Amino acid sequence: MMKRPVLQCGQQHNFAVDYSGTGAMRRLLLTAMTALLLSVGAAWANWLEDVGAADKRGDYATELRILRPLAAQGDADAQFLLGGMYDDGSGVKQDYAEALKWYRLGTAQGNAMAQSDLGAMYYAGQGVTKSYAEALKWFRVAAAQGYAHAQFVLGEMYLRGQGVNQDYEEAAKWFQLAAAQGIALAQDELGSMYGNGEGVKRDYIEAAKWFRLAAAQGNAHAQQHIGLMYFRGQGVKTDFVEAAKWFRKSAEQGDADAQYDLGLIYASGQGAKQDYVESVKWFRLAVAQGNADAQFNLGVMYASGQGVKQDYAEAAKWFRLAAAQGSGEAQSRLGAMFALGRGVPKDYVQAYMWFNLAAASGDNNAAMLRDNLERYDGMTAQQVAKAQEMSRKCQQHNFKGCD
Repeated sequence: MMKRPVLQCGQQHNFAVDYSGTGAMRRLLLTAMTALLLSVGAAWANWLEDVGAADKRGDYATELRILRPLAAQGDADAQFLLGGMYDDGSGVKQDYAEALKWYRLGTAQGNAMAQSDLGAMYYAGQGVTKSYAEALKWFRVAAAQGYAHAQFVLGEMYLRGQGVNQDYEEAAKWFQLAAAQGIALAQDELGSMYGNGEGVKRDYIEAAKWFRLAAAQGNAHAQQHIGLMYFRGQGVKTDFVEAAKWFRKSAEQGDADAQYDLGLIYASGQGAKQDYVESVKWFRLAVAQGNADAQFNLGVMYASGQGVKQDYAEAAKWFRLAAAQGSGEAQSRLGAMFALGRGVPKDYVQAYMWFNLAAASGDNNAAMLRDNLERYDGMTAQQVAKAQEMSRKCQQHNFKGCD
């Protein structure tokens, strides 16, 4: 039986605050800053255009030649940008102390981007002693000025309880502000919060709205989630073809969950023409990233000979890997293989252990199969006791080294 996709919105991002320390982000900020200054007729917009053009072509020497005198004269935007160059080592040797110096000067003049990057350095402990409390302080100051990236990070810190008590409502508030300004990561997180009912009332329609906005910007996590919502018909009308479209977009960006989901689409023929070979292809990509559900399903494919040559030993290998990650389905399948001697030596003690572990995770069928080994297959009391002890040790070691 293939494992079906289930909507689980709680998978959050691996949060990193060094978003403004990259050349790509600096170019984005330069573009935004230039557009803003041009819109109000600022005389100094020309130097921002020159810096942006130099950065785009990787001409850091020109950037530095323009920024250094302006920063020394007290221009807060130039101070922020110069700090960013030292922060990520663009055209200069990476120097966190020098980056901090310029960020602090920009911060003293109320520059929100400098405030946010100063917070990022405290968050990561770069050039300063790591301090979530100090990071939170500067992110809050920048967020209060409407700086979207700081609003997003502030939401993450409330979501995770970093430097502050965990507070989903407060997290949702800051994600909402950042999402409204088009920050895809915030839109994705907001979608998760609506999907889970964390900090807001659960609302699949609202969740789908925010996932779709983030997905349209290329956010792989959101693409996978909007695909799940179409597959499950949550917040949107069930549409397997639309689900497959979003799974593919996410999978092609390397999202392991989407690769697994796309494998299921091809295995089931829902949303795409049934193609076991294509299904195996996507499962393989997902298992390369350690996805336990894909490991289990790849084992199913080898056991049934769908998309690959039937190979019980290979099936047992993948069931074992998924079982080691706590998959009750894989543990039950592995128990059956030991009971039958398929792909592994017949071993009722091993079979009992794996059935017992699967039963502990709520698999009633595994519990019946375990009891049948004792009732009908002649397991001795000594063998049962050994298997039970192996089960206890396996659980204690988080399913590692259970053989």
